Amino acid sequence: MSRVAVVLFNVGGPDSPESARAFLLNLFNDPAILPIPWPIRWLAARLLARSRAAATRALYNQIGGCSPLLFETDAQARALERAIQDSSLEVRAFPAMRYWHPFIKETAKNIEKWHPDHIVLLPLYPQFSNITTGSSLKEWKRVSGRLENLTTAVCCWPTEPGFVAALAQLTRQGVEMIRSTNNRKKSQIPRILFSAHGLPKAVIARGDPYQYQVQQTVSAIVTTLQEHSLDYQICYQSRVGPQQWIGPDIGDAICRAGALKIPVVIVPVTFVSEHVETLVELDIKYRDMARAVGVPHYIRVPTVRTHVWFVAGLARLVQEVLLKEPPLMRE
Repeated sequence: MSRVAVVLFNVGGPDSPESARAFLLNLFNDPAILPIPWPIRWLAARLLARSRAAATRALYNQIGGCSPLLFETDAQARALERAIQDSSLEVRAFPAMRYWHPFIKETAKNIEKWHPDHIVLLPLYPQFSNITTGSSLKEWKRVSGRLENLTTAVCCWPTEPGFVAALAQLTRQGVEMIRSTNNRKKSQIPRILFSAHGLPKAVIARGDPYQYQVQQTVSAIVTTLQEHSLDYQICYQSRVGPQQWIGPDIGDAICRAGALKIPVVIVPVTFVSEHVETLVELDIKYRDMARAVGVPHYIRVPTVRTHVWFVAGLARLVQEVLLKEPPLMRE
């Protein structure tokens, strides 16, 4: 039986209010986030972490003081292990966070102790960006040592069928909730706002494929829905700082819907787990905004989390890698 370690990359998040500043320091010290030379980057990261720590703690205090991302990723890891039905393999999935525990370096050490025959790097970012997947892959290469020789990486999977089918089902459920509210006519279709994490325009200008792959994801979901006259829009959230960011901004989209008294269904298409961007931004900040600007009904679709079709899709991605590069069998 061969041992296969699957590394689930994610961003990570503070596990207590006290760790918010250190989390931010790790985030801003990443050259993929602040592409300026060290030690200037280190000094800038310290200033940014100090200036934003209180606001970040306040955000996390609204959801219990810590990020649920590790818990969610661990649940996905266990679900993935169960989904890979192959008697010739012993599969163990390991969460690996970029900016908080368990760091990628910590995960690499744990995997080395397990003595795998093959390692599959599986980013939980459906769409590739150099500041998410790219940064995690570079960090793995930096810290993995001899494990690098056992490693195959999955690049991106914006149109993976299980992921798309799960999101389409959740979107359809959100639309039906709007239609059934107050006995609304079945013919009324709300505006679907497919929400993605934003990026600075400068990142896209350097050739980052993220925005195009977000469009691919949404196109696949819309095709799967098979609804005539679907009213939908791609928009972006989580904009910070003075740079110009890709748009349109989700807040602007909500205001336009409110002016027209159109109900909205918010569908996260770049997040596969619940965390601060969904639980605070979408569920609190933008829900309050929608109410204030006159949106008659606001539904936020859950992330795919451990949806059976999504997990089956992750299992397919791993098995496709192993078909191309099968691990050696143990005696």
